[in-house]
Amino acid sequence: MILWDHFNNLAINLTNGKFKPSEFIFIKDSDVFMSEVHNVLLVILLYYIIIFGGRFLLKNTKPLKLTLLVKFHNLFLTIISLILLLLILEELIPIIKTYGLFYSICNVNAWTPRLRTLYYINYLIKFWEFIDTFFLVLKHKKLTFLHTYHHGATALLCYTQLFGGTAIAWVPITLNLTVHVIMYWYYFLSTCGIKVWWKEWVTRLQIIQFIFDVSFIFFTTYTKFIYLYLKDSGLPYCGDCAGTMNAMYWGASILSSYLVLFIFFYEDHYTHKNKNKKLGKKLDSTTNGNINNKKSQ
Repeated sequence: MILWDHFNNLAINLTNGKFKPSEFIFIKDSDVFMSEVHNVLLVILLYYIIIFGGRFLLKNTKPLKLTLLVKFHNLFLTIISLILLLLILEELIPIIKTYGLFYSICNVNAWTPRLRTLYYINYLIKFWEFIDTFFLVLKHKKLTFLHTYHHGATALLCYTQLFGGTAIAWVPITLNLTVHVIMYWYYFLSTCGIKVWWKEWVTRLQIIQFIFDVSFIFFTTYTKFIYLYLKDSGLPYCGDCAGTMNAMYWGASILSSYLVLFIFFYEDHYTHKNKNKKLGKKLDSTTNGNINNKKSQ
């Protein structure tokens, strides 16, 4: 594993041996940073207090530009998301090739120590992403329900899957990292004043991502539920799946809410606007046609 070896050595050197990825173990309510549930909930609560309290306190102040900081933030998240995605794929692809897709999402052995370490880093990055909203507050930008809910819920989602040991976690994580590479790169270009034609595709990719997420998580939740509680019912199932039922319930509910909210967001921000643009063009062409007719008369 070429990438892993480089990552492992770099992490050890940067932390003076305090963090050794190859020996890392995430245990709920342990000494591991952000492993205690009350700390997780407290940080998420503080996030909401800061953004809504900050918006109230700063309402009579001038908005800040923060261009350089925003550029760095977006570029950093683009790069770190790409690196993390490649590290996960390096570990994951051989597992799928050797044992198949079902094994990779359900077998307990697919929850490898290396993947668990990478999932933990991805989980910590979700708290860094809170900065997205802090920038919006400082710049006096509108805070939507989707944006504020999504950031807090994603941190909680990652935590539930980590301590729940769900092998399927790689599906939403890899898809999310892929989308984030594209999304934060778009944000970086936008901050640099560069316009791109594929802005709408960022939201489309997010919706596609959640369709896959929901499909996979509902499949694993269903087959595990039947295996545990209705094995003799005659209902079809594929066997047990690694992870706790509580973690799967959390995953299914949060990811489903994302899918619904992002579809509504797309409808509101793109579908309706595109319809209005087409209608506006029709009206303009009709008006111009009438004017030309009058002139010719």
